[in-house]
Amino acid sequence: MDISFAIVTYNSGEFLKECLRSLIASLDSSFQYEITVIDNGSVDEMTMEVKIEFPQIHWIQNMENVGYSRAMNQGLMQSFGRYVVQLNPDIFVHKDAFQKMIAYMDANPSVGICSPKVLNRDGSLQKQCHRSYARPWDVLTYFLQLDRLFPKSKLFGRYLLSYLPEDQISDVEAVSGSCMVIRKEVIDQIGYLDEQFFAYQEDTDFCYRANEKGWRIVYYPPANITHYGGMGGSLTEPIKAINAWHRSYFLYYRKHLAKQYFFLVNWAMYLAMTIKLAIAYLRFAFTKEKIIGTKKP
Repeated sequence: MDISFAIVTYNSGEFLKECLRSLIASLDSSFQYEITVIDNGSVDEMTMEVKIEFPQIHWIQNMENVGYSRAMNQGLMQSFGRYVVQLNPDIFVHKDAFQKMIAYMDANPSVGICSPKVLNRDGSLQKQCHRSYARPWDVLTYFLQLDRLFPKSKLFGRYLLSYLPEDQISDVEAVSGSCMVIRKEVIDQIGYLDEQFFAYQEDTDFCYRANEKGWRIVYYPPANITHYGGMGGSLTEPIKAINAWHRSYFLYYRKHLAKQYFFLVNWAMYLAMTIKLAIAYLRFAFTKEKIIGTKKP
């Protein structure tokens, strides 16, 4: 088996259908693959239509929303490919994207995790597809929008690596879990996603742990996908998404970064997280069509 795909879906049946169509169409007929879809208790009617259209796909049905990390682990544990892919259901896969990444990783055995160039609907780069470990300075400059004022600056553009040419193959600290190709040996060595993260930051945590063991994390723009973003759980349960995002960043910071900084810096970060959460609630209350705080960071 060349590659195993694991897709967690929650009330995103319409997008899942298009994702599966584009994924299967993008793969060469000689490519050996398997696809597992983990349904986190969806109630949308489209899910049944997807099951009928794609009977060859392995389905895992949860009776409730158990969270992204736990559901994804269910899929990863039943994946037997040399490479395993975490893939969001609101993705359109461009032709040969995964063949290109697999060929690159086969030629570079030190690469443990690879991610493609992720595009927005309008074809622009989705900047969250490669980033740093979200250290205090990186987060501060990001939320003060200094990275927008000085996009080519390595001092101010650290969080989203805005100074990197978007078509340059690059080693990075973290990539987005919306599409993450993982060498099976990485999972064998560091384990699965940390399930304390209900959703969000599980991808950065996984990249951090892989890098600690010496694996390279690579952004690979010759391969392209389009990510529509936030279609499903974060739209149907926005308050839960806001809470999950902020809780996950707190857990991630405490797990990996707090030990690197003086306690006053940590207190300042925790205060900033609390203020940001309050602002997210206020913005949601007055602008309900926007899902605040669910982008990654």
